[in-house]
Amino acid sequence: MRCMPYAVKELFATLQGEGAHTGRASVFCRFAGCNLWSGREEDRHKAACQFCDTDFIGTDGEGGGRFASAEDLARALVTCWEAASADSERRYVVFTGGEPLLQIDTALVSAVHKAGFEIAIESNGTIRAPKGIDWICISPKPASTLVQCSGQELKLVFPQESLPPELFESWDFTHFWLQPMDGPERVANTQKAVAYCLKNPRWRLSLQTHKLIGIP
Repeated sequence: MRCMPYAVKELFATLQGEGAHTGRASVFCRFAGCNLWSGREEDRHKAACQFCDTDFIGTDGEGGGRFASAEDLARALVTCWEAASADSERRYVVFTGGEPLLQIDTALVSAVHKAGFEIAIESNGTIRAPKGIDWICISPKPASTLVQCSGQELKLVFPQESLPPELFESWDFTHFWLQPMDGPERVANTQKAVAYCLKNPRWRLSLQTHKLIGIP
């Protein structure tokens, strides 16, 4: 049984900006904490993914907080969804981070399903996902050991010299995405990703459309 509360950095309604569900109404629940980086700038040189641009420290974001039980967090998801949508049959939550699988457990999966949500996660793949998650998106990071090698989406930030796409083509995923690395080389990285997808059509281009249109 879980003894610690669920620590959530932020919880908000938006549209999914990436991958196969781009444009889908969603509640995003960003858990605090990651096992590959502290989130502090002074530690970035030690991070497995030094390109990370996400604030996952603390619980002070929109809708964030500490939730004592799975049911408490599920109720917060429902409240957030209902504030944005009148459709109670297409509830969709994306658990992200940081690393969401540090906190997601079977109790939370059960409570959120009982609340009527389809559950998606966005994970670095270093922790095995509990049963019952409906949509698993794994984004491999360098210098880490991956144990979750199956799911619906593999999303590879590109290019990464130590993680060429061909390393993952035998893995058990339905969709294979290349996402251009953001930052000062974003345009060049996008061109490289486009060229790779043209030559290797198993891979498709994933853009961060939420950044392009200015939504969370």
